[in-house]
Amino acid sequence: MKKDDDAPFSYPVKVGHISANPVEVTISADAEERAGLARLWSVLEVKALSATFQVMRWKRDGVRLKGRVTADIVQACVVTLDPVESHIDEPVEAVFVPEGSKLARLPVSSETGEMLLDPDGPDAPEVFTGDTVDAGVVAAEHAALAIDPYPRRADVAFGDHIESTDKDDRKPSPFAVLKDWKKD
Repeated sequence: MKKDDDAPFSYPVKVGHISANPVEVTISADAEERAGLARLWSVLEVKALSATFQVMRWKRDGVRLKGRVTADIVQACVVTLDPVESHIDEPVEAVFVPEGSKLARLPVSSETGEMLLDPDGPDAPEVFTGDTVDAGVVAAEHAALAIDPYPRRADVAFGDHIESTDKDDRKPSPFAVLKDWKKD
C-alpha cells in the first residue's frame, strides 16, 4: 500500500474492499515511523505505537474504525527535564464518510439556523477524499491527544513556589506618587 508522505505513520485502507462484516486490522509503527512521530509530538522518544481496529462499513458508503491504540513514549519532565516514561492506552471510534455525503452535514435548527450539537453524543463523521481512509493517521491522532502536556516525575514537586497575594496583584493608584509631594 502507498504511504502518505505527510504523515509519519500511515496505513491506508481501501474503502472499496470493506464489507459489512467487521475485519480486524492490527498495525504497529516501525523505528523510522516512531522517530517521525517523536518529532511531530515533540517528545524525546516513541518506544512503541500499535493499534487494533475493527474496520467495517457504516451506513451505505461510510467506514467505521473501532478499537484501541497503545503507545509507550518518553517525555521530558517539566520540572527537571529528566526523561519520564508514559503509557497510553486509548479507545478509538471514528466514522468516515465520502466528500459531499449528506451524512457529514451537521443538523441545523430551522428556526434559528444554529447547529445542534450534543456534547455527550457521538462525534460527527469525518470526511475522506478519494478511495482510502488512513488508519495509521487515526491511531496517531488518538495517541497524540492522550499525551500528558505536563509530564512530571513522581518524586518531584515544585519547591519554593510563591503564590502572589491580592495586594501584589492590585494596580497601584496613579495618585500614590503625589501622597508625599507637599510634606514639609
